[in-house]
Amino acid sequence: MSLSMLNMYISFAGIIFMFLAIGLIMLSRYKLKGIVAGIVAAFAYIFMILSGLIIFYIVFSGPTG
Repeated sequence: MSLSMLNMYISFAGIIFMFLAIGLIMLSRYKLKGIVAGIVAAFAYIFMILSGLIIFYIVFSGPTG
């Protein structure tokens, strides 16, 4: 597998983490209460941070030749 294809799949993981974080944040704010909402929100923000790091890596790794 070439480096370009690997970067593409890694960026897909970042995008999926971003959508997962958005869904979990909405779930924790509007549907859940108490400690469960806090746990789900913590996972959501972890996914948000991971997706940001992945996208940051992909963008600043530069073009692949």
